[in-house]
Amino acid sequence: QVQLVESGGGSVQSGGSLRLSCAASGFTYSSYCMAWFRQAPGKEREGVAVVDTDGNTIYKDSVKGRFTISKDNAKNTLYLQMNSLKPEDTAMYYCAADPWGGTWPTDFSYWGQGTQVTVSS
Repeated sequence: QVQLVESGGGSVQSGGSLRLSCAASGFTYSSYCMAWFRQAPGKEREGVAVVDTDGNTIYKDSVKGRFTISKDNAKNTLYLQMNSLKPEDTAMYYCAADPWGGTWPTDFSYWGQGTQVTVSS
């Protein structure tokens, strides 16, 4: 079955960097759209970044220029490089996969368990 396992979260100070990873298995990784979502306490889940099967990317406006999504098809791994982190980036970050991706940024078919990112001022 589809499995998505995130890692790389943690606590950093404002202006710091983190790189999230998502190890994928159980499906043809190169044929799926992959994305990162996040959810802060008391807020709705939001799409952060998505990469399609051709490598095209879309970012939430507030992370453009600071975050970079990438996928390594050889390693079945998705990454999110986060630089210049701000306290408002604090959230649980989720890796997600979808064979189509047309529901971005609302929903995807498969989800990981999440990894917590906390940015202090």
